[in-house]
Amino acid sequence: MRGVWDPRIDERGTGGAILEGAMTNGGFSPIRRTDGYLPIEDYGLIGDGKTAALVGRDGSVAWLCAPRFDSPPLFCEILDAKRGGGFRVAPRDLATARQYYEPDTGVLHTEMQTPAGLVRLTDALTLQSGVDLREGVSAARHELVRRVAVLDGEAWLNVELTPRGPHRAEQAGGGLRIACPQRADLPLHLSASFPLEGLRSTLRLRAGESAFLVLRWSGATGRQTGFAPEAALDQTADVWRRWTARCRYEGPQKALVCRSAITLKLLDYFESGAMVAAPTSSLPEAIGGVRNWDYRFAWIRDAAFSVFALHRIGYSDEAAAFLSWVLDAVERHGQPQVLYDLDGLVPEPEREDGELEGYRRSAPVRWGNGAADQVQHDVYGEILDCAYQWAGHHGALDAALWKKLRSLIETAARVWRKPDHGIWEVRTPGRAFTYSAALCQVALDRGARLARRYGLPADVERWQATADEIRDAILDEAWDPELNSLTEHLGGGGLDASLLTLPIRRIVRPYDPRMVATTEAIVRRLGAGGGLLYRYLPHESPDGLPGEEGAFLLCSFWLVDNLAGQGRMQEAMDLYDSLCARAGPLGLLPEQIDAASGAFLGNYPQAFSHIGVIASGFNLARKLVAASKREEPPLDERLD
Repeated sequence: MRGVWDPRIDERGTGGAILEGAMTNGGFSPIRRTDGYLPIEDYGLIGDGKTAALVGRDGSVAWLCAPRFDSPPLFCEILDAKRGGGFRVAPRDLATARQYYEPDTGVLHTEMQTPAGLVRLTDALTLQSGVDLREGVSAARHELVRRVAVLDGEAWLNVELTPRGPHRAEQAGGGLRIACPQRADLPLHLSASFPLEGLRSTLRLRAGESAFLVLRWSGATGRQTGFAPEAALDQTADVWRRWTARCRYEGPQKALVCRSAITLKLLDYFESGAMVAAPTSSLPEAIGGVRNWDYRFAWIRDAAFSVFALHRIGYSDEAAAFLSWVLDAVERHGQPQVLYDLDGLVPEPEREDGELEGYRRSAPVRWGNGAADQVQHDVYGEILDCAYQWAGHHGALDAALWKKLRSLIETAARVWRKPDHGIWEVRTPGRAFTYSAALCQVALDRGARLARRYGLPADVERWQATADEIRDAILDEAWDPELNSLTEHLGGGGLDASLLTLPIRRIVRPYDPRMVATTEAIVRRLGAGGGLLYRYLPHESPDGLPGEEGAFLLCSFWLVDNLAGQGRMQEAMDLYDSLCARAGPLGLLPEQIDAASGAFLGNYPQAFSHIGVIASGFNLARKLVAASKREEPPLDERLD
């Protein structure tokens, strides 16, 4: 069953995806649970540049960490249906539901049908009135606003708020003060436009009537703020619309590309410019498996991909902020880390949480990420690629920063043959990964380009010679004549979909016969069907973990770029459209897809997947324009 992502607006002013053969009755579908859990794709994302929440089609806030993305979860029902805690507003006898965003915003609507009526729930993590999201300042009001309205008939509504862990509530400030002993740093206050019976209440509304609930963690009460939730929702939508109006994209799947930009902004920590890989932790890469990781941190490698994507469609301020954050973090620590917390510091050690059963009993649940302690040589290339783009935007690098970057370039020249844990962060002893060597080549190449362009002190000739040596080694030593493909290691090995990035990073021309053959081998050996690709095959490329995983969406977007670079435009367009069609009704994408069922897997929504939507769309649009003018697009597209 394949969907077509279509943000059309119907006669009642609502919008969302139209899924061919999947939904009828205006996009409504039954609420279905497996093992007590909604499908991952049944959740919508809201955020305020400080944190984010997942709201289910059943009206439950099943995930919210407060006050920041990386704080302990206040609600994590998605990781334990009984003990995780949530905030549900839903009608009795709920039968079917649908979700859609207020156009061009991060404000989410959930419409729920019962035999007696139709209810609309509107949710937002609200933003300060009039704030400009380009400015890199805190915009959060530290509150969740929920408006429930009956559109037709009548409804008895159940309201239930249950924080994770011990808690108690008492009347205060015109609402409820909620104390969580394990979160003494988090003052919670729940206000409502109707009398609250406690943390569990019931409410009867008829057509045309509405009610509000506001959960705050700033310490303020309804009385102190004037309790104007309607205005807060309207102002939040206005802030989002002003930001979305800056999208400069004309190409395939325009609606989904613009929605992907909003999704990336929802993963942005406004104050520093950091971007989390995903807002969640431990959503499994295979149901019942142990490949469950915490993604609420900022990876260096995300910088180069995110900067490329956002800058190309008009969001240079976000690109510059992320670059600034990356370079400041590197400058602070001297040697680059694989990932950082939102402040540019090394996260706390990874640990397992034995109290939570995990999504559909996929244990363990993890907090923190052990990859922070790994050796990954690709970070040198990611940082220099960021610096190259930074300089292209700002025009210069100061002497102190250049000194740091020179040190990283020299390190890349020394370590490119040494083992590391690679882009996929394997938990086995290190190996000499082809991707890591390739990104060391990027570090030397971009360093040489920077030095030439800006007259910076450097041994340019040696750097360029070493970059050429690495490129030659990749094409020679990673080539396996029996596979007729480049392989994951210098010296041979299995196939790895990260090889598809070699043309994207301008290491190998996309139409080089060895790259064409590698593309074909990856599709043949790593293909999961329907245009999906596995990153690698664990039984051929051991990663130190048991079990399997789903198909990794970003790899398929890399395939789109390779097909386009090889002149196979119709194949590239068809694949791109099919990948975009896999987005959920809200235009959100996970990290991975279950190839057999099409179900979402992994942390959600995943920045990498939305970067793929934007970057591949931009690449295709550029090639289509060039073709219409009967000219070749620049070969060095990533370096322009």
